Amino acid sequence: MKIAVRYYTKTGNTKRLAEAVAEAVGAEALPLSAPVEEAVDLLFLGNSYYAFSIDPEVRDFVRSLDSGKVGRIVNFGSAAMLNSTYKKVKAEADKVGIPMDEREFHCRGEFKGLHKGRPNEEDLKAAAAFARKIAEG
Repeated sequence: MKIAVRYYTKTGNTKRLAEAVAEAVGAEALPLSAPVEEAVDLLFLGNSYYAFSIDPEVRDFVRSLDSGKVGRIVNFGSAAMLNSTYKKVKAEADKVGIPMDEREFHCRGEFKGLHKGRPNEEDLKAAAAFARKIAEG
């Protein structure tokens, strides 16, 4: 199974999760600026809420994906206040015809003193276990 990991982060929290996910599935965690050039079965996409939505860079990245090259998207991320970005990412993925896996990983992320130290080691281990489970089928 061919797997890619891409992420968008402003604080570094999602990058840390992406690195844990990538290591667990034998891929490299790359920022959204690295296009998905090879066909992949799974694209783990790390993102978070910024101003109550996904960042325009995440939206544009998903819109740029080729449905012939990406089998499905697996959403993951962290946030201090809001939880899942799944519906926002799925809305964009639907526009380009790429299915979303119904499963996702989310944990708290530190932001301006809230949830100090998150994601922590337990969160990173949980993200890795989640990714392995998805990759194994």
